[in-house]
Amino acid sequence: MPQRAEATSAAGRDPGTHAIPVLAARIARRRASRGKAKKGWLAQLGPGLITGASDDDPSGIATYSQTGAQFGYAMCWVMLFCFPLMVAIQEISARIGRVTGRGIAGNIRAHYPRGLLYAIVGLLLVANTINLGADLGAMGAALKLIIGGPGGLYVAGFAIFCTWLEVFSSYQRYLSILKWGSFVLLAYVAVALVVHVPWETVLYRTFVPNFSLNTNYVVTVVAVLGTTITPYCFFWQSSQEAEDEQVDPTAHALLDAPEQAPVEISRMRFDTFVGMAYSNIVSLFIIVATAATLNAHGVTDIQTSAQAAEALRPIAGLFTFALFATGIIGIGLLAVPVLAASGAYALGEACGWTTGLDRKPLDAKAFYGTIAVSTLIGVGINFVGLDPIKALFWSAVINGVVAVPLMVIIMLMAMRPDVMGRFVLPRLLWAGGWLCTVTMAVVVAIMFATW
Repeated sequence: MPQRAEATSAAGRDPGTHAIPVLAARIARRRASRGKAKKGWLAQLGPGLITGASDDDPSGIATYSQTGAQFGYAMCWVMLFCFPLMVAIQEISARIGRVTGRGIAGNIRAHYPRGLLYAIVGLLLVANTINLGADLGAMGAALKLIIGGPGGLYVAGFAIFCTWLEVFSSYQRYLSILKWGSFVLLAYVAVALVVHVPWETVLYRTFVPNFSLNTNYVVTVVAVLGTTITPYCFFWQSSQEAEDEQVDPTAHALLDAPEQAPVEISRMRFDTFVGMAYSNIVSLFIIVATAATLNAHGVTDIQTSAQAAEALRPIAGLFTFALFATGIIGIGLLAVPVLAASGAYALGEACGWTTGLDRKPLDAKAFYGTIAVSTLIGVGINFVGLDPIKALFWSAVINGVVAVPLMVIIMLMAMRPDVMGRFVLPRLLWAGGWLCTVTMAVVVAIMFATW
């Protein structure tokens, strides 16, 4: 596949030499934009949907399961509260990628000190790798619950399978796999629908917040927010928007093709809205399902997603148990590659490497090598006796350290005309992004205060 040079502004080109090619390119882009606008709503879903689904990874499932088991329906409101915050920060991340043609790390490299960039990317890689290892462990444990056998072998098998698909599948085929794989999360909707749920209580608790200053309650709210709004999602969606533009011969960074902006910004907004809504609805159903089963039967201490699945077996029956466990495996197959690739995008852009899942392995050795090494270390975490709960705790701490300064940088970049041109944020999105940033700052402060 021919590789396009990095996007540069059309301003200042020799009109006599380049007028005809530029005019032809713009006509082609307008036609492509009209074609995209006519596509069905499902065809408009991509980076936002995949990002939202990957946010409900096995480690996140464990957090939501513990929330429902410990507090019943009392925290349903948290998912509604998270939704607009997630939409705002993820749409902003997507805009940065689509407008500039570079991911977040690439833009930080161009406009901020390298030391700050390397610190953020280094911490992101550590947190992602720990999270990836915990997810692989949960997938192995879930398969062991279903069919028995050696959990460690399953961990290695899942890691090899995920890495092989990521490295050797064609870009469009791989994105299609991720996109359709996201629907495995509907298993958790099914779990909630096959058990008895007092839906009037769920609706009430979702729209009427139940606040408490109890330490465990506050810490759990912090855990849910920290699980839901995470740095790797920012990097992944931004880089995917940039790469989708690079592999499409009719597309261009919006800085160089402003006529594409109405269609592309509308698509990004729709994609992000649907993806984050899907993520939060599934998270809510996990809380509801575990509240209706585990909490209702006095099971209030769940540490892993596999424990939640096992606890469901005697309470809700074999079918519900199997649905829950299968969902862990299915979403893990989506989340593990996203965790590995988001770190590789960030490191590659920070170091100026060739990056992208559309590249051949030999053309982007360092990028794919980062994916492979991160996954290998994640596998190793499951064989060195490291407590997965403590590992996830430290991952949450690191994500908290990274999230707030990163979000501040994202917000500042998104309002800089020298970065975004005329596509700086509209006021409503600007307000939503800063509200999300301030909320996460408070969450991180509470996390350290209760440590």
